[in-house]
Amino acid sequence: MRHPLKRHYGKGDLHFVTFSCYHRRSLLGTLQVRSCFVGVLDEVRSRHAFKLIGYVVMPEHVHLLLSEPNEGTPSKVLQVLKQKVSSALRGTEKKSVPAQLSRAFPPAADTAPFWQRRFYDFNVWSSEKLQEKLEYMHANPVKRKLVVHPKDWPWSSWSHYVKGEEGLIRMDSVEESGR
Repeated sequence: MRHPLKRHYGKGDLHFVTFSCYHRRSLLGTLQVRSCFVGVLDEVRSRHAFKLIGYVVMPEHVHLLLSEPNEGTPSKVLQVLKQKVSSALRGTEKKSVPAQLSRAFPPAADTAPFWQRRFYDFNVWSSEKLQEKLEYMHANPVKRKLVVHPKDWPWSSWSHYVKGEEGLIRMDSVEESGR
């Protein structure tokens, strides 16, 4: 490999991660699928004990702002998250997925990868960078012209930060993350 990825773990930093659907296809393009993603994210967060500070689910990619898990690395968390989401949406997961979500994609789509293999990881080392990344995430649906205002895109942490509301998934406080 010419340029191996260098991940920086173990310093207690928050991580701004971005990962995409395979070939940037809009596999997260429906309300039903994005809501399923958020449900799986909450389950993985509970199981792997990391703090979720911010997020946005776009039709073809996801941004997360998270702490390192108590055990393991953000890489392992993302591996589990991606596997569980693709299994849930393809109907291969046996538990906790409502019947209407179990076959979100036709059988022919089952053979194509769901996710791009790699992900972008940026260590957030300051409160200024934290604010910058949150603003970037929350502006994403507006910039892409999916909505006029961030309040109109429920698959993000915007409502937590601006309105103090829980939204679709509970956010952890920055203080809890050690930042």
